Amino acid sequence: MQVVTKHYPKNSLLTVMDRYSAEVRNMEQVVMIPSLLRDAQLSVHGGPAKARASDLYTYFTMLKAIRMDVDHGLLPREEWQAKVASGEAEEAENGTAETKEVADESASGELGLEAQFHLHFSSLHRILTYLTEKAQEVTRKYQEMTGQVQ
Repeated sequence: MQVVTKHYPKNSLLTVMDRYSAEVRNMEQVVMIPSLLRDAQLSVHGGPAKARASDLYTYFTMLKAIRMDVDHGLLPREEWQAKVASGEAEEAENGTAETKEVADESASGELGLEAQFHLHFSSLHRILTYLTEKAQEVTRKYQEMTGQVQ
């Protein structure tokens, strides 16, 4: 399936978000039996996957969940807390609080709002590009496993 994207400037965050959503939708259409992905590992640059790496099924479900956030926006805080297990939510909240404190210190000191924006913007761009590549890898690996290689 060919990925169709809207026309935005090449390095636009909207382009990266559209490309990510399209690749994950393609992955969802290709992967007809997600359970086949259990215990299968992604290869890292042609070699075996890292020992602690998640299986393809974990990537598949994570990529789908992130696509929902990219396409539909973030859940309200109360819904997010209800969705995430209580232990994980506490860890996330603690991590967010610590990150906010560091960000507050940076904002008042070294980094201005524009610098913070560019830092987070470029990080989001890199993360979405990386996740798009992972969606392509999951799709390719599934096609290899099922004999659908094109």
